[in-house]
Amino acid sequence: MCRRPRAAWYDWVNTGAKLTEDERQMTSGGWRGLLQSREGELLLDLVYVLVLTRFSERLVEDFTTDRRVVLPEVGQTALLLLALWLVWVHAALVTSKYQTEDPVIQLLIVFTMFGSLIVAVTLPHAFGQRAVVFAVTYVAVQVGKPAILLLARRDRERRRPLRHFCWGAVSAVPWIVGAALFPQSPERGVLWTLAITLDCAGFILGWPIPGLGRTRAEDWRLAGAHLAERYQQFIIITIGETILLTGMTFADEFTPDRVLPTVMSFATAVLMWRIYFHRAGTVFPAAVEAAPRPGSLGKSGFYTHLVMVTGILATGVGYALVINEPRGHQDPLWLAVIFGGPALFLAGRSRLEYEVFARVSPSRVLGLLALAALTPVMVRRAPVIVTSAAAVVLIGVAAWDGIREWRYPDEAPSPPR
Repeated sequence: MCRRPRAAWYDWVNTGAKLTEDERQMTSGGWRGLLQSREGELLLDLVYVLVLTRFSERLVEDFTTDRRVVLPEVGQTALLLLALWLVWVHAALVTSKYQTEDPVIQLLIVFTMFGSLIVAVTLPHAFGQRAVVFAVTYVAVQVGKPAILLLARRDRERRRPLRHFCWGAVSAVPWIVGAALFPQSPERGVLWTLAITLDCAGFILGWPIPGLGRTRAEDWRLAGAHLAERYQQFIIITIGETILLTGMTFADEFTPDRVLPTVMSFATAVLMWRIYFHRAGTVFPAAVEAAPRPGSLGKSGFYTHLVMVTGILATGVGYALVINEPRGHQDPLWLAVIFGGPALFLAGRSRLEYEVFARVSPSRVLGLLALAALTPVMVRRAPVIVTSAAAVVLIGVAAWDGIREWRYPDEAPSPPR
């Protein structure tokens, strides 16, 4: 593969190669203020620390309940995670398109923040007694955000929030009906699956409406670096949440047999941070900014980072289970999260590297193969041994990255596609 020299690649990034003159001014000049005044976004991220903690608590409960209901419970939790991920990503897209100093945008952030807080409170019982509160709040956020933008705009830009509003109004029907008319029944799960499918389809397709068209990712005019940094920030708070969960679990019962899994959990969080920000994670904002269509690359981060966030959360839950019961029974479902979490993280990180560098490091592939090969071997092993094996695999991946960086310090990536 032909590669540019390292210095030349950074010149290419910094000058915004392949951008038109209008796009170059918009990205590097007029929208530079988007990188300032982030207090509202930081507050939103703090609310999502609570959201992620509640997700982890729900997952821990899922894997410690009766075996007959574990898989449906995990599916419900995954549905809720996807719903809240859509809320956060749309807020990130809005703050990457409009000036955050605008009172309307600040109102939208506060509105999203409060709605996310209420949803976080309802999460453990969202499929139970708090279903109506969850559904009404989620729908209010999904419909309210485009409504705020729609009322504030008086130009052709009104079409985008109008399309989003229409799709949100349609998906609101199965959300509300499922919560209000089908308490504690499979029908609620079916209706909510339909609802989240509509929400995801609208986001992916650009909320197409007859006569109004759709919003393609390629047409989004975004501050690409800002959007990429928002993804980075979410990865950081997710890793931070796993450390918080580790500390809270260890603090419940401070005993010697919990020390090793606690150390392994903390080490794994640090390793994931190191692996994510090794090269591709670090230059991701510059890559999005310099891409011919920042919206397209930024939108692909929706899938990539969702996989990594899921993997990080699953890993933290797996370690929390072991810390809570270091001498516990050998449960194959625990193995699924202890090994499946790092596997999802490495898979998402591999896609991110391909998006930025148009290649994948062998360490990522070898890490995934190692986890797959160790899975049948670890079925009958003690949980502490399983967590240690997962940590060793990540140590190997991080060590490979460090050695390669030391041996080839000037190796440069290919430009974004």
